[in-house]
Amino acid sequence: MQTWQLQEAKAQLSELVKSCQREGPQEISVRGEAAAVVLSRRDYDRLRQARRPGLVEFLRRSPLRGVRLSVERSASPVRDVRL
Repeated sequence: MQTWQLQEAKAQLSELVKSCQREGPQEISVRGEAAAVVLSRRDYDRLRQARRPGLVEFLRRSPLRGVRLSVERSASPVRDVRL
């Protein structure tokens, strides 16, 4: 991924957009630190449409599936609380 300084990205916006289309995502830095990533519309649409598993599917894929847990309730007495 190519990195552009913010000033350079502003001055050469059309080249930045063309680079996104040709080479993929482009990073923009501010004072030497990564600040943003510019994507082509094609890459953006692909990310938005990526199928995300629901909770049930996520739990079914869990490496802990099938592990038997023994959960016991505490036998300690309940505290008195003033209301």
